[in-house]
Amino acid sequence: MESPRLLLLVEDDATFARTLTRSFERRGYSVLHASSAEQVGSLLQQHRPEYAVMDLKLAGQASGLSCVQMLHLHNPEARIVVLTGYASIATAVEAVKLGACHYLAKPSNTDDIEAAFERQEGRTDTELSRNPTSIKTLEWEHIHETLADSDFNISEAARRLGMHRRTLARKLEKRQIK
Repeated sequence: MESPRLLLLVEDDATFARTLTRSFERRGYSVLHASSAEQVGSLLQQHRPEYAVMDLKLAGQASGLSCVQMLHLHNPEARIVVLTGYASIATAVEAVKLGACHYLAKPSNTDDIEAAFERQEGRTDTELSRNPTSIKTLEWEHIHETLADSDFNISEAARRLGMHRRTLARKLEKRQIK
């Protein structure tokens, strides 16, 4: 009998993690679950996952990008998919640079994630958007890129953006990073 494929799920939403875990286990994966970067580090001391699904935004302003980097350094062959509720170009680029094979916006299901694991190459036939990016989207991407560059430190990001910390906090409350 074939041994189960080992998948690391990094997700701080317990309900969503349970749902994904059950779905992947039905497909023959053995699933390890972590809800923080610290738990990922502990699991990687004992396991070598071949696959990973990482939430971009973890509780406490932690970034799933650090988990992507940690796993990629531990196992460069691991197929890592970053999953997020608030996708941005900046975080997609950073995720791929750090070792992710794919980046998906929520809601994505197990079929989407498994298809992303299998994709080895980029696709030249990907349809280009006919709509220009809105000012609000550009602002959000700039804010998120600055947040990522400042390790998600709101005070430092506000300083770099030239705005008051409370103004940035209000903007982040309206459109939370997941």
